[in-house]
Amino acid sequence: MSKTILVVDDAESLRTMVKSYLTQEGYRVVTAANGREALFVARQERPDLILLDLMMPELGGFEFISAHNRDGDAPIIILTAKMEESDKVLGLELGADDYLTKPFSLRELTARIRAVLRRAEKTAPAGASLLRVGELTLDRDSRLVTSNSATVDLTPSEFDLLATFMSQPGRVFSRLELLDRLQGDAYEGYERTIDVHIRNLRTKIEPDPRSPRYVLTVYGIGYRLAAEPNGSN
Repeated sequence: MSKTILVVDDAESLRTMVKSYLTQEGYRVVTAANGREALFVARQERPDLILLDLMMPELGGFEFISAHNRDGDAPIIILTAKMEESDKVLGLELGADDYLTKPFSLRELTARIRAVLRRAEKTAPAGASLLRVGELTLDRDSRLVTSNSATVDLTPSEFDLLATFMSQPGRVFSRLELLDRLQGDAYEGYERTIDVHIRNLRTKIEPDPRSPRYVLTVYGIGYRLAAEPNGSN
């Protein structure tokens, strides 16, 4: 069955162009002209992924993400003409999975859609299904994470980051390597994406995110998971 993509943008020309291209790529595409309309369409259509503009009338992209997260779980790729890093970071912190800055290549957009959908649907890779480090448990089959027996709600990107770390505790991963693990392609301009996902992950799994026990920074290189998470870094 074709995956359903919701395209949310107040520019009709962009909605038409993206819909035409993605339809040719085999996707079912629905559209909305603003965040308020998008909430209604998302509830009716239950899209598999949402392409979201930030600057829109009625209800902006940031407000849409906050409202959508209360009753939907479709991954979101932000499409933005805003160049400020803070806007991209805020979108990721609110729960978006990726972003593209306008103008963008339709081929790159399609590649990113495929990468995000793969992360959302990824089946268990070879190796142990159940991973444990300290008080953390990750089940690749059910895509369930618990900390101190309490369920931790992670986005697909956060889950895959944690699974990468927990499969090889102690190994240092560079930002580009982690980005490649998530997207299948590493783009140097998007390294900041990893830092935001790491910060969000720490907020959810660390007893004190300011002094992490699990996901540790290796300055000048990247990150690693503490093999024996007793101290902090």
